[in-house]
Formats: sequence, C-alpha cells, structure tokens
Amino acid sequence: MNEAGADDLRIVAEGLLLPESPRWHDGRLWLSDWGAGQIKRIEADGAVTIIASVNALPFSFAFMPDGAMALIAGPTLSIRRPDGSFAPHADLSPLSAKPWNEIVVDATGRAYVNTIGFDFPGGAFRPGLVASVSLEGEVRLEAEDVAFPNGMAISPDGRMLVLGESYASCLTAFTIGGDGALTARRRFADLPGFHPDGITMDAEGAVWFADVPNRCCCRIGPDGTLLQRVDVDRGCFACMLGGGDGRTLFILAADWKGPQAIGQGGPSGRVLTVEVDVPRAGWP
Repeated sequence: MNEAGADDLRIVAEGLLLPESPRWHDGRLWLSDWGAGQIKRIEADGAVTIIASVNALPFSFAFMPDGAMALIAGPTLSIRRPDGSFAPHADLSPLSAKPWNEIVVDATGRAYVNTIGFDFPGGAFRPGLVASVSLEGEVRLEAEDVAFPNGMAISPDGRMLVLGESYASCLTAFTIGGDGALTARRRFADLPGFHPDGITMDAEGAVWFADVPNRCCCRIGPDGTLLQRVDVDRGCFACMLGGGDGRTLFILAADWKGPQAIGQGGPSGRVLTVEVDVPRAGWP
C-alpha cells in the first residue's frame, strides 16, 4: 500500500466552514459548504466564488448532461435555471421526509439520490434508502436498509453504482439496468475500522473514499484491496479526482466537533490536493 502525508499535500483553498460534495466541472472544483449554506466554486488561483445560497442541511448537487446544476435540498430535487434560481423537479417526500444527503447524475440525466433515514443532526439512527429520479421527474425507490448512505459514484461504462455506507463500514455496489434500476446489490469492499464518506472513481475501477474520524482518504481496488492512503491533519469529508489530466485528488477536510457544531466555531475547512497516478473516470 502506498501512503502519502503532509509533505505531499498542497492547500488550494481554506476558510471554509464544512466543505462537502465536491464536483469537477468546467475546469474548476465546485463544492457545498454546509456550514455556510452555500455552493461555492474554487477558481484556478484558489479564489472562492459563491454560486448559490441553500437553506438546508445537508444538501448536495451534481451536473446534468447539458451542464445545468441539479440540487438536492430537503425532500426536493431542483434544477438551476439560467437566471440562477432553482425550479423544483421532483418531490421525494413520499419516500422520506428525512434529510436527503447525496446525488449523482449519470450520462442520460437520471439522478440517484439518498437519504440517511433519520433526523440530522441529533436524531436516533434509522436505515436510509436510495432513489432515482428520471429526466421527467419520476421518482422510484431503488434500495432500502442502507446504513447512513453517503457518497455515490457511477462506473465509466454506466453499469455500476457504488455507494458508501458510513455506518456499515463498507462500499456497496449495484448493477444499473437498461431502465436505470439498481439490482444485484453486493459488497464492493468491506472496510473494518473505516467510515466512508464522499467517494470518487478512477479509470482502473478503483474507488477513493474520504473518512472523517480516521482523517484520511483511501483508494480501494475493485477486488477490495486497500491500495493507497493519504493522511490529513483533520477530518476528510469528501474527495474528487479532477484537474487538467484527472490525476489531482481534491480532498475536502475540516475539524469535526460533532453534528451539533456545524456552522459554529472557526472556519477550519480546507481544500487540499495530492497528485495520483490513475485519472478520474465515471460520474460525478
């Protein structure tokens, strides 16, 4: 296993409250700052541009095939209009009124979204679920009984979705059918002692995952082997492969003092980078 530490990392941006859900789009990094209730874009020089304000916790976004932003906030999936406002696209409350956490959009424009299944912060644990939303706004339940579903990624061929289950210490895989349905649920990797949060996939079919309590990002091969580990001095909430050649791993990290402290205290959130050998592939 290859390991990297502080000497290999570069700080790209700091002063964030709680950075989450990174996306590489249009040659730049975009992210959700949960603590600030904002979607932000990191410019090439490290400057931070506020794109939108969001009154929800948690919230996440992804980009549609035409470049429009899809936002999941509360039980509503919305699409951003050219004027910057968001138009409701699908109501997810019939499936769950609990917080909806993450979103990934495939090459056809079908969105996959997940909910943790309990009140956040502070609610007692209940299993969550995964749903899909078509281009027409039709909502379909895809999977239940997931233990704090977090980051999701779709393989380059569009035939597999990988989900991080933070409370089950595993990555779970599904086959994506021709109609977008998730089937053949199976373990992509058991991760004893780890708690996968945000994830990103590379061209060899490996998955990078971020881990808050272990303060690291790890690369897991398609056979479940731990291939690389990057240690950071604070909790790692999400990661994203990007950059001009897709070989820059962006790590979103911040001090973690528990869910009740989100938005409080100092802006410890940072975007860090480390160069890796295998480029990004798939979605997001």
